[in-house]
Amino acid sequence: MRPSMEAADIAVVALYFVLVVCIGFFAMWKSNRSSVSGYFLAGRSMTWFVIGASLFVSNIGSEHFIGLAGSGAASGFAVGAWEFNSLLLLQLLGWVFIPVYIRSGVYTMPEYLFKRYGGKRIKIYFAALSLLVYIFTKLSVALYAGALFIQESVGWNLYLSVILLIGITALLTVTGGLVAVIYTDTLQAFLMVVGALILMVISLVEVGGLEGVKTKYMQATPNVTAILAAYNFSYTNSCHIHPKPDALRMLREPTDEDIPWPGFLFGQTPASVWYWCADQVIVQRVLAAKNIAHAKGSTLMAGVLKVLPMFIIVIPGMISRILYTNEIVCISPEHCMEVCGSRAGCSNIAYPRLVMNILPVGLRGLMMAVMIAALMSDLDSIFNSASTIFTLDIYKMFRKSSTSRELMIVGRLFMVFMVAISIAWVPVIVQMQGGQMYLYIQEVSGYLTPPIAALFLLGVFWKRCNETGAFVGGMTGFLLGSIRLILVFVYQAPDCDQQDNRPAFIKYIHYMYVAACLFWITGIITVVVSLLTPPPTKEQIRTTTIWGVWNRDVKLAHHKEESYKFTGKNPVDDKGTSEHKELPNGLHREKIVDGTDVKLLVLQDSSTPDCLTPCPSEVQTPMERSGNGQASLMSRACEEDEQPERTSTCWKVVYWFCGLKGQSTKTPPRDPVEEEARCLEMLYEPPKIKLLLNIMLFVVCSLGVFLFVCFSL
Repeated sequence: MRPSMEAADIAVVALYFVLVVCIGFFAMWKSNRSSVSGYFLAGRSMTWFVIGASLFVSNIGSEHFIGLAGSGAASGFAVGAWEFNSLLLLQLLGWVFIPVYIRSGVYTMPEYLFKRYGGKRIKIYFAALSLLVYIFTKLSVALYAGALFIQESVGWNLYLSVILLIGITALLTVTGGLVAVIYTDTLQAFLMVVGALILMVISLVEVGGLEGVKTKYMQATPNVTAILAAYNFSYTNSCHIHPKPDALRMLREPTDEDIPWPGFLFGQTPASVWYWCADQVIVQRVLAAKNIAHAKGSTLMAGVLKVLPMFIIVIPGMISRILYTNEIVCISPEHCMEVCGSRAGCSNIAYPRLVMNILPVGLRGLMMAVMIAALMSDLDSIFNSASTIFTLDIYKMFRKSSTSRELMIVGRLFMVFMVAISIAWVPVIVQMQGGQMYLYIQEVSGYLTPPIAALFLLGVFWKRCNETGAFVGGMTGFLLGSIRLILVFVYQAPDCDQQDNRPAFIKYIHYMYVAACLFWITGIITVVVSLLTPPPTKEQIRTTTIWGVWNRDVKLAHHKEESYKFTGKNPVDDKGTSEHKELPNGLHREKIVDGTDVKLLVLQDSSTPDCLTPCPSEVQTPMERSGNGQASLMSRACEEDEQPERTSTCWKVVYWFCGLKGQSTKTPPRDPVEEEARCLEMLYEPPKIKLLLNIMLFVVCSLGVFLFVCFSL
């Protein structure tokens, strides 16, 4: 009889829930959730430490504990390549993409595509595709993985467990916004690392250390005779039950079925560029940093933390195969159904089986809390980021006159909709149990995301790339990837004891090679079409490329006269002089950090009409008022919706709970020159801090390359 959760374990889990709820409500109380920036970007007040922890925990979700450990049990070290690869790609995010996003004044990825290329069709395509990927890979797999662990641990009803966890996660996310998400992620990151490290140490001691893992894993073959004696079914000796000869190597031969090294470097890496550098879940957290120094520090911290999964998840999965070979390694589909209820394989139960059998009472509860933390982190990340994309990039297109309060309500309602979809998707999840969950995620993503990565890379590095080229190239890649994805679902892999009659291009062409073809085909078509069509305007590329980050000039001429339209006086020239001896009343000069004198129009006269002064109900940031109007409510005067002056106590409680003010206000117009100056200020790095960050960049990247080489030889 398998061990089960005892009273002490349940007490630890209950304590965890109390801590998370308290932290979430504390974030609700302390944060400004009534503004677009406050709710979706945490008011841009986060430091590198909490963002780094949030990045790690947003990525290392329940599907990693289940999927990475399961793939480790099935195929050895190979799956750890994704973790070391992400260590390097995180630095690409911090040093290349985040500066571009800050310089261009955006905080959703569809918004960046709109500002860079100038066409709504690309933004709509990317927003819709992102939501689909969230639902059918991240959301569905996270739910199944978390429910599987709970079912293995305590025997709770699968649907009841999922509904309860979704409800608590949505409650925190709906009410607290990104601040609650980031602060609860910090607690969850601590729990994950501590709990997983304890399990790693105990399991390594059990098998004789890392050398014991390498030796005993290659001998971990199930006892067929004992299994056949325990169960009444036939055995055909057609399923692979022996460890693979190259299981202790990370990057493998070009024909390997798990990780062929050319496919990984040239196909999987571009697909991972989308996840780490252009996915809303990841980028939204880094954009919540106070400035570029904190953003870079957060990617460095997350990169260092990404070393851990290889040791605290993959290797324990291999140890689980060593200790429980007859359960983890199925000898036939019937055997798999008896053990875990899935004909495809039982490697997914490797981590929960290790937890429940090797940890003492109390520590099981800690690891249960860790898995709940992982699941909730996945869900709150998806809920918050998906609602950001829907609210600011889809809903705002149809309701251009929407107030800030309306956007907050729509964002929360969309999260409720996501909760309903999640619960409805549970029966589908139960039917799609795969042999290696983590590779399922990578395969589906590999068919859809490489074209997106190509568009972002070309948009950031190549000024000549235009909207027509990007749209034609992106849609071509999307159609080709969708066709392959549909065919994969139509021609599913048969059980291991059945003959494989799938077409050769499905059976023999690895999905990583398909991803590589999609990436390069999209890039080539985009380049060719861009060269055959008119180039983008100077304004489209002035702040949206890596070259725009280095250009710190603020564009004044276009807005100079508009800036003074309320004063009735002549605009000030670039030297600070005008036909009048003094600046107009209520205006003063400020200096940007790079030394450029810019006249920032800060209205200070108390007699100025209300429509020209900032609304006190909302604290804004440069990211909230970008030029395309999606992330901000700009170009409209401050107005109050007609509401009764007296609000009932019930409604006051509802407003506080959802972080809304009693009255709805529209955002006032802002000077575009001031907006750009603030973005430039965020990009400023003190010389000593910049030097320290660059040194750490070299150290972290060297560590990633060393680990790749060490585990691949």
